[in-house]
Amino acid sequence: MKKIRLGVNIDHVATVRNARGEKYPSPLTAAILAQKYGADSVTIHLREDRRHINDGDLYSIISKLKIPLNLEIAATNEMLKIALKHTPPFICIVPEKRKEITTEGGLNLNFKKNFLKKLIYKLKKNKSRVSLFIEPKISDIKLAKLLKADCIEIHTGKFCKLVNEKKSFKNELNKIKKAVSFGNKIGLEVHAGHGLTYKSAKILSNTKGIREFNIGHFLIGESIFIGLAKTIKQFKKIIR
Repeated sequence: MKKIRLGVNIDHVATVRNARGEKYPSPLTAAILAQKYGADSVTIHLREDRRHINDGDLYSIISKLKIPLNLEIAATNEMLKIALKHTPPFICIVPEKRKEITTEGGLNLNFKKNFLKKLIYKLKKNKSRVSLFIEPKISDIKLAKLLKADCIEIHTGKFCKLVNEKKSFKNELNKIKKAVSFGNKIGLEVHAGHGLTYKSAKILSNTKGIREFNIGHFLIGESIFIGLAKTIKQFKKIIR
């Protein structure tokens, strides 16, 4: 049985730093500690508005990190140029809106489809593993395969919100299960991410076929109280 990986998103370490315009807390330190405490990869989202992670963070982290860096980017020429320059091992293409608080849903794969196909081709040729952040929809998974992505990351935000609000999540969970099963069937590696907490991650961990969980906001928030080491350890225990 293949090991289920944990990717630790450290964007919100940068959010805290930027709130005061200081140099601390350091995203680089967070990345190195996440590596030390058992993360399988570190995720950062270099947004177009640079609201948390910035270009300097990307440079310092990718030059010091020994585990894979998973760089989340929007499908733009600017981000393509940056990704080709730094060659992160993992890349996840995500949707991005300037006014959103966080990523609100999966990619619209039919929007600028030809550009997206060229972008994926160039990133893969540059030796990066490419993932697409999508809704748990069979039609999107089929298109991700046609676009020749290596992986898909299922947007778990709706499911997690229902869990957090103690509402019925059965239908949303079934959508995710079907998406995971279909993704595996057609040869895509399947990941899951967005809004995951201990409880929602535990529920999803029973879904066979998810190879990687990417967790950030809750994990960084919980680490304020119990530390990064204990939080990572707890999530690894849950997903494995």
